[in-house]
Amino acid sequence: MSDLYRPIFHFTPPSMWMNDPNGLVYYAGEYHLFYQYHPHSTVWGPMHWGHAVSRDLIHWQHLPIALYPDEHGMIFSGSAVVDWKNTAGFGKEAMVAIFTYNNGHVETQNLAHSTDRGRTWTKYAGNPVVPHPGNLTDFRDPKVFWHEDHWVMVLAAGDRVLFYISPDLKNWEPSGSFGGGYGSTEGVWETPDLFQLPINGSDSRWVLTVGVGNGAYAGGSGTQYFIGDFDGKTFSSENSKETILWMDHGPDFYAPQSWNDEPHGRRISIAWMSNWQYARETPTEPWRGMFTVPREVSLHHTNAGLRLAQKPVAELQQLRREEHRWYDKWLSPGKDLLHVVQADAFELIAEVDIPFSSGIVGFRVRKGENEETTITCNLRTGDLFIDRTSSGKGSFSTGFAAAHSEKLNIEGDTLRLNIWADRCSVEVFAADGLVCLSHLIYPSKESNRLECFAEGGKVHMRSLYVYYLDRVDQKSKMPPSQKVTQ
Repeated sequence: MSDLYRPIFHFTPPSMWMNDPNGLVYYAGEYHLFYQYHPHSTVWGPMHWGHAVSRDLIHWQHLPIALYPDEHGMIFSGSAVVDWKNTAGFGKEAMVAIFTYNNGHVETQNLAHSTDRGRTWTKYAGNPVVPHPGNLTDFRDPKVFWHEDHWVMVLAAGDRVLFYISPDLKNWEPSGSFGGGYGSTEGVWETPDLFQLPINGSDSRWVLTVGVGNGAYAGGSGTQYFIGDFDGKTFSSENSKETILWMDHGPDFYAPQSWNDEPHGRRISIAWMSNWQYARETPTEPWRGMFTVPREVSLHHTNAGLRLAQKPVAELQQLRREEHRWYDKWLSPGKDLLHVVQADAFELIAEVDIPFSSGIVGFRVRKGENEETTITCNLRTGDLFIDRTSSGKGSFSTGFAAAHSEKLNIEGDTLRLNIWADRCSVEVFAADGLVCLSHLIYPSKESNRLECFAEGGKVHMRSLYVYYLDRVDQKSKMPPSQKVTQ
């Protein structure tokens, strides 16, 4: 019963509480994943940095806790880099973590380094490298990367982000700010990320992502993004202040971070799959907290302007095993192609011919006697809905059992849907990843049927694939009481 909702292919901690991903960096054949971790409770508390590594972004090995809180405070979110040029003097190809100490209402930015592939860590004796400015309550979550000839730090500070530059990771000077009325400002800004993406070959833009603690599209916490330019010192948006762009239109996508030094030139991001409205109450034991599937992000021209698209990383395809396929099928009210499929974890890919279809096309996943999560698209209006009001356990928090929607603005004559379902989650990628909706669900073990349906007219299904997915075994090497070099 304790692992009823333990995902088959999503990352979870071995036990206890986990939230934001931290310190994502690739080095010596390994993707490093650090994360906000409380090893002694399933609710948020004194934050540590948990640690895991992977060679393929799918199979993870848990390592000992990397950073422990101490007399200077809790270890809040941050990032990690490989200091290829040894600018900080910690040693050849040292891995450097840049994190926030939180001590009451005082937040500072600090360093720790490792010279053994991230296995042990030493905190810098000269911390903090960016002291608390004295006039801000929120001053945290540094994202650091190398740009041309200097290091850049992006910091969250209330309703904006601040920029700092440094030659050596130790000495920082302010270089600009962005925000103060741009985008969504109802909630505090957190966990920024900044990266450059190509468009049509030679052109490119910079993307700034920011977690918003409240007032997000689907309610509670969520993630917005801005598109614009970065001149090495500060960011400027090419859209108006009133423009609000959401990275995911579901309720369970927060604090995304992307990997530094990804070896294939991709920009790969992963997010905490929860919402601060109910994160402390989700019905999982003895662990609480999971991450989305890793996603490759890209920029695309649309009728509305440049927009961010996401797709699950190609490595996930190695999990596919038994499959069902249908081609050139007409779906009419009362007809179901998926009655032969039963699975608590699967991938579904659908292509619908829009000119030959009408009404609504939909899927019911994790369906049981009284449970189902419903995904529908109105082909006349382009509205995509996910309804989890009957998905399973939901009474633990007011508002969890709800429906969410977003308009697809489909360009072309084909609707493409890619659905990834696990034991307690559904992630939908629509319109080639331009619209994503991520949801936690908590169905019973017996609710494992799938159904596809049409309403209000016939639907031409050009193709439909369902893949059963292999379980990912995460090896644990994380005794919570074992401390490492500080």
